[in-house]
Amino acid sequence: MAQQATAGRRCLRAFVSGFFVAVPVTVTFLDRFAYVARVEGSSMQCVCILGPDGGSKCDVVLLNRWSVRNYQVQRGDIVSVV
Repeated sequence: MAQQATAGRRCLRAFVSGFFVAVPVTVTFLDRFAYVARVEGSSMQCVCILGPDGGSKCDVVLLNRWSVRNYQVQRGDIVSVV
């Protein structure tokens, strides 16, 4: 019985320490490098096939924040204001 309690505490401690490492790393990644966003509405449907068509309500895209921070936006790129 004591071994199970020790193993449970060890497992909880590993989870908590991993959580406190994973959350800041994930937030930093999403803030600096990339962001997952949903495209809702039909405003981009004709131009680049983003937006609802048929049965789908929205599309999911990966926004590249690194290029925007380094001013590497070129003509023809889709820019999203989040």
